[in-house]
Amino acid sequence: MSFNLQPILKGNLLELRPLQPADFDVLFGVASDPLIWVQHPVKDRYKKEVFEILFQESMTSGGSLVAIDTQDGNVIGSSRYHGYAKEKSEIEIGWTFLSRSYWGGTYNKEMKQLMLDHAFKYVESVIFVVGKENLRSQKAVEKIGGIWIGSRPDAGGNDSYVYQITKSKVLGWNS
Repeated sequence: MSFNLQPILKGNLLELRPLQPADFDVLFGVASDPLIWVQHPVKDRYKKEVFEILFQESMTSGGSLVAIDTQDGNVIGSSRYHGYAKEKSEIEIGWTFLSRSYWGGTYNKEMKQLMLDHAFKYVESVIFVVGKENLRSQKAVEKIGGIWIGSRPDAGGNDSYVYQITKSKVLGWNS
């Protein structure tokens, strides 16, 4: 069975669907808040010319999803599957950002739950690569069960921590 990197995933709070070119303006509207990027290795992603690079990479990746609030239909952020390694039975979830009005765990938790449930149909392990200065994201990954397993450079060459969630260690996983 081939890993579907751009599924449509539906939860109570949000829906995830494949990123489309037409999503640029509304997603940039979310990303244009400088406070989202304060702890991120690329701190100026709130600038249109910098966000355009991320958006193009996201489109090219073939694994990017847009998060939509099911209550009002607004785009509230994005996340991505990356680096599917069939031989290691592993995939990365990352590049996640949400509008600050959705911070606090509930929406991120559901987003990651939907993505993990989908991933565990295909792999035994999911990793998260988080910038060493990004304490907010480190805590968010730990909150959903991520275990720190080491360090390595991220896709941009920045020193990062690697967290892992394995299918076998997650009690009561839905898949």
